[in-house]
Amino acid sequence: MTKQETYEEVLTNIRYLTSSEEDMIANMANTAAILHSTFNFWWTGFYIVKYSVKAQREELLLGPFQGPIACTRIEKGKGVCGTAWLQAQTIIVPNVYQFRGHIACSSESKSEIVVPIIKEGIVVAVLDIDSNQYNTFDQTDKKYLEQVVSYLSK
Repeated sequence: MTKQETYEEVLTNIRYLTSSEEDMIANMANTAAILHSTFNFWWTGFYIVKYSVKAQREELLLGPFQGPIACTRIEKGKGVCGTAWLQAQTIIVPNVYQFRGHIACSSESKSEIVVPIIKEGIVVAVLDIDSNQYNTFDQTDKKYLEQVVSYLSK
């Protein structure tokens, strides 16, 4: 099965699971599980935009994920996730060690894709996927993962 065919099947499953559930966290949890188990990514999960009383600003807070432990909070504009949040666009990083300001939550991570979840014009969360191989993500991943997050932004 090609990557595109696999994504088509994954989209069908995610659409089915999220169509009857209104809770975004529950939908994120199932989405992370489906993506992680289907593609065997190193780390698959979400960071949710939340206001931090302690920091007195919005930050990305760790949400549902699959994989090893992760960074808990990420500032806007920091690392790949914070940059995708700031720019409100998908970022593909073939080699995380060449991304200026990369936050190394794990030395096993080699490449990454981050897709913002935009609701009513505002980024409310990001889907972050890491691979332990270089050059894992491409325009096919971008196309289908942007469709995946569209089911979460309803």
